[in-house]
Amino acid sequence: MAAAVRFAAAEKAPSTRRAYRTDFRIFTAWCQERDLDPLPALPATVAAYLAYEVGQNLRPSTLGRRLAAIQYAHQHAGHEPPTNAEGVKATLRGIRRTLGIARTRKAPATANETKAMARSVPDSLVGIRDRAILLLGFAGAFRRSELVALDVADIEPSDTGLRVTIRRSKADQEGEGAMIGIALGVTDCPARALMTWLSAAGIVEGPVFRSINKAGKVSLVRLCDRSVANIVKAYADRVGLDAKMFSGHSLRSGFLTSAAANGASIFKMMDVSRHKSADTLRGYVQDAELFKNHAGAGLL
Repeated sequence: MAAAVRFAAAEKAPSTRRAYRTDFRIFTAWCQERDLDPLPALPATVAAYLAYEVGQNLRPSTLGRRLAAIQYAHQHAGHEPPTNAEGVKATLRGIRRTLGIARTRKAPATANETKAMARSVPDSLVGIRDRAILLLGFAGAFRRSELVALDVADIEPSDTGLRVTIRRSKADQEGEGAMIGIALGVTDCPARALMTWLSAAGIVEGPVFRSINKAGKVSLVRLCDRSVANIVKAYADRVGLDAKMFSGHSLRSGFLTSAAANGASIFKMMDVSRHKSADTLRGYVQDAELFKNHAGAGLL
């Protein structure tokens, strides 16, 4: 039974479970302040909660996640989720119709911007690590969670670059795994940057990217994925870019944007990014070719 409980808990990624716990804790506190039951909650309670959160300037995407957390908590407690009620669904549809559902897109860290950031790192062990994170994160179109999950055993150097095994990802929750190739760089080589970091830090096994304390001691514990976002923002600001417009995803989107602008085929891009559908990548190609052979060129 204990094993069954552990397997049931593993149906969601740890980051998803953490987000759900936080979201349901926020909903519970809101209910308690109003003497309402959070579990089981009435559909009217959930609808009123949604309306309240809109007044707090929460985005529709965040509200959708809050609803998912409420649904998950009720299902695991054996209750009918109030989120299934038509009144709750209608409230969410109305919110989306009123506010719109367009997401604020973070800026891609293009090849030139990534190189500028990588060249701006300080002459220190932290700088050597951060340079490897920036260049490898870009060259492999890594999600930030994939990047910090890498172990030394996942890296296989070769004369033509690196073979990197990604054991699990957001799009591969069951751990089927994937291998990608990291091409050697001409001016800013991700393979060389990574090997330099591992050598400087004395890392021969275990997590590739780790925290470093103020005394310069390298931890045994891997970095959290939030650290990648902080690193990208810090170096974006360092080279004069608007840090608020960048995130951990900027390295991944920057690779795809740059590859599309360089004329790479969607299928070759998919080899690196591991997207399941070409439709998702078509947006990057359209952005890169927005003014190429434009229908309005020369008309005015």
